[in-house]
Amino acid sequence: MKKIILPILMVSTLVFTGCLKDDDTPIIIEEVTIIQNGDGSTSTTETVAVTGAITEDTTWTNDKIYELNQKVVVDNGATLTIEAGTIIKGKPGTGSLASALIIARGAKINAEGTSTSPIIFTSTSDNIDLGETAGTNLDETNRGLWGGLIMLGNAPGSFKGDLVEVQIEGIPADDTFGLYGGTDAADNSGVLKYVSIRHGGALIGEGNEINGLTLGGVGNGTVIENIEVMANVDDGIEFFGGTVNAKNLLVWAQGDDGLDIDQAYSGTIDNAVVALGAASDHALEIDGPEGTSTGSFTIQNLTLVGDLDTNNGEYADFRSKAMGTVKNVYAKGFKTSADVELDNNAVAQNFLDGLITLEAWEIVGFDNSVFVEKGGCIDFCDDDIDGNEVYEANIILTPSFTDRAATWTTQVTEGAQTVGATASEFSWTYAVIEGGLAL
Repeated sequence: MKKIILPILMVSTLVFTGCLKDDDTPIIIEEVTIIQNGDGSTSTTETVAVTGAITEDTTWTNDKIYELNQKVVVDNGATLTIEAGTIIKGKPGTGSLASALIIARGAKINAEGTSTSPIIFTSTSDNIDLGETAGTNLDETNRGLWGGLIMLGNAPGSFKGDLVEVQIEGIPADDTFGLYGGTDAADNSGVLKYVSIRHGGALIGEGNEINGLTLGGVGNGTVIENIEVMANVDDGIEFFGGTVNAKNLLVWAQGDDGLDIDQAYSGTIDNAVVALGAASDHALEIDGPEGTSTGSFTIQNLTLVGDLDTNNGEYADFRSKAMGTVKNVYAKGFKTSADVELDNNAVAQNFLDGLITLEAWEIVGFDNSVFVEKGGCIDFCDDDIDGNEVYEANIILTPSFTDRAATWTTQVTEGAQTVGATASEFSWTYAVIEGGLAL
């Protein structure tokens, strides 16, 4: 049915009383768009543009579209409830003007979508409308059109200098709503269920983009289930410390890494998919503790889908004293040059000491040589500024990494795998329905 969008009626109302800075004016602007349908009838879409701080319990309803104008912060003590089927669109902008929804420490988000009515975060460029789960003008190649979703909590991490709390990347140090970390492993930042985050990753500093979903010091009292991130410039989902558990995660066509772990994240990621696109780097990037405290993560029941057109497209990169377990992995579609990287002596020693455990990987087209880069570095390599491999490690594995790889990897044919994610859990996602992603 043909739709004709007629002029917009704008109504401005002062709604919030809190603010990010003294000179901010937290105003929302409601816009009513009248749409003339092909049969002569008309319908309306009400758009609510939000700027500033949310300082009291607030509900966003699915009969309106919400627009994020720069950073919108749910402040300490407030809860933002988002109804199933609600569409949130971020406006374009870079640096301090980048749009993002930030759940500060002590605040909560209650965003419970369903498989048929997911909550969708996307760009104002997306022509998706009320009642729809996808627009028609954007796809997985459209990245960086707005910022992303940031959740911050009071759970512990391992930070440089053994600090208890630090500032999340991209938020200026004088904005205290950017702090995360603490001592409460059971901290509760709320609920995210059936949430799709699309087309984000706006630039906020030189070489620094917002992740699709950023989790800083988020505790295991938080529920994170059935999350999709697609077409983000930087990482899909990044865990900075914290203890939160997450399940049924799908990242597709990200510009950097799919799942990224930092600062001794100590939760479990269960049933996840990372599907690379032409611009993607690693499916997994794993960093370890930065201070003296340690922590160990688990990733289990994971499906990795490669892309033959990407210049990088590796399985995983373990770095800087990484420690944890990655098990029950099914991988397909990767280039023959793709590998699992142990980047330096410290992380290699953790592998030798059993602090990094790799178990039950089934790989389509697998060859043990996949996991040994040429040049004799036993895959303990890094790249210099020009992208040339620098062979740093002096540790000699006995038996060799190739022999060790044979103990945790198996070659399989597509469809014959016995490990990996349960694909049916992702039947609701844009990647599967609109993108035709085959899992």
